[in-house]
Amino acid sequence: RRAGPGGPRRGQLFPWEQRGLPRTESATLGSEGLGDTDTQQSRRRWGGTGYGMGLEPLLEAWSCFRRRKFQRCAELCSQLLERPPVEQEPDSEYSTYQAAWSLKTRALTEMVYVDEIDMDQEGIAEMTLDENAIAQVARPGTSLKLPGTSQGGGPSPAVRPVTQSGRPITGFVRPSTQSGRPSTMEQAIKTSRTALTARPITSASGGYVRLGTASMLTSPDGPFINLSRLNLAKYAQKPNLSKALFEYIFHHENNVKNALDLAALATEHAQFKDWWWKVQIGKCYYRLGLYREAEKQFKSALKDQDMVDTILYLAKVYLRLDQPVTALNLFKQGLDRFPGEVTLLCGIARIHEEMNDVSTAAEYYKDVLKQDNTHVEAIACIGSNHFYSDQPEIALRYYRRLLQMGVYKCQLFNNLGLCCFYAQQYDMTLSSFERALFLAENEEETADVWYNLGHVAVGIGDLNLAYQCFKLAFVNNNDYAEAYNNLAVLEMRKGHIEQARALLQTASSLAPHLYEPHFNFAILSEKVGDLQRSLTAAQKSEAAFPGHVDTQRLLKQLKEHL
Repeated sequence: RRAGPGGPRRGQLFPWEQRGLPRTESATLGSEGLGDTDTQQSRRRWGGTGYGMGLEPLLEAWSCFRRRKFQRCAELCSQLLERPPVEQEPDSEYSTYQAAWSLKTRALTEMVYVDEIDMDQEGIAEMTLDENAIAQVARPGTSLKLPGTSQGGGPSPAVRPVTQSGRPITGFVRPSTQSGRPSTMEQAIKTSRTALTARPITSASGGYVRLGTASMLTSPDGPFINLSRLNLAKYAQKPNLSKALFEYIFHHENNVKNALDLAALATEHAQFKDWWWKVQIGKCYYRLGLYREAEKQFKSALKDQDMVDTILYLAKVYLRLDQPVTALNLFKQGLDRFPGEVTLLCGIARIHEEMNDVSTAAEYYKDVLKQDNTHVEAIACIGSNHFYSDQPEIALRYYRRLLQMGVYKCQLFNNLGLCCFYAQQYDMTLSSFERALFLAENEEETADVWYNLGHVAVGIGDLNLAYQCFKLAFVNNNDYAEAYNNLAVLEMRKGHIEQARALLQTASSLAPHLYEPHFNFAILSEKVGDLQRSLTAAQKSEAAFPGHVDTQRLLKQLKEHL
């Protein structure tokens, strides 16, 4: 099916989270003038009916663009632009030469386009060098940095595992949930940068730069446009060219400063009445870390033109400023103007999920499914919530629905195997895990499957099989803290105290946000008489999970001894 320039934006399914359960995070420019080319003059100019499909070169290039064959479109436009100047039209309001130039610019942009609404990764530099003043002690339920302050209470880490940032593992991996907020710089650097937990990446700005350098492959002879020699004031006065040029500079070249200069000149030429340019200025400010200036631009754009995308951009600003309540109010106001809008409902559900209010998030995800019953993220999150609420039979129905929709991935069969096991449908358990192993695309996914197989083996009492499965888990992923912890428990059962202590120490250093390794190490140290280490580990366990009753009981006993 052909996707026109005004068609819906297609989302991208991200891989799901560890422990077997999934986690949970083009601009259209006007084509004025392209249809105004005089067909007879073009045929005389280019000689006949063109080549390739029997079409004129410009029309064939436009057809390739509509069918998302961007490389072929750029090649055809290059051939048009290489014609001698004699054969080109004079610089009229919108000539064929300008049409080919604009079309090639858009094609190169689409080849590296990343949706700014979903692209929201916060790196170590952004977390530790953030100069925005935010209250250190937030009121309950008003901060994403302290998810434990949620008024909803949230699920217990004993039932539902949490990520490094303290949030429960949810049903879908999104870019916004990939970045954690470690408490110290030391912890941020030590944390393994994998997709298995909420981890800090090197730098968000570095990711954009790598996108820009990779895009140079589209122009082996050098950049298509030399930005240093551009007269931005001239192009800002031509709306048909300036929008395509801005998208090229912002996405393809990743030159935010030049893009901001062009947008400022263009919005001044439009007498500050064009909402599109205000949104683009806001995007530039957001990329530069000037969140308050971005907020002003997005608010001004909303006054001129009420758009769902602008609401989503403004909500991103509030979330980066750690103001989830303001973002929630903004989404709800948007729902009053756009009733039943799926992206707004999904945004509300994500915020509630990040604030540990999982039950409210599930209700909003159900509202999403009322509007769009094929929404993969909503189905996955509701299924994950049912599984951790001890309802594997209901979760199984949701995951089967994903399978019927064509989501044929390792993570889905992994989850189906777990649901079948806990729902006592043992005939389907091993076959689901076998299919998951077959579909695994990397070593991390293979490690997840072996880890879950180890849990199944523990459940049926085959400890030797469990031992081998956990060994295979960190053969594939040497940073698998949960596998180290569970293997230490099996070593403890065999009486291998030193091996168990070494494994627990490794697990504690790999995942300081998990309470199980700390608690197990405290119990083991208390049994061998090392009360001081036991007290230290028990205090770490209490910090990771304040409501753990066994940890509190152990701390009380240790304080009596000491």
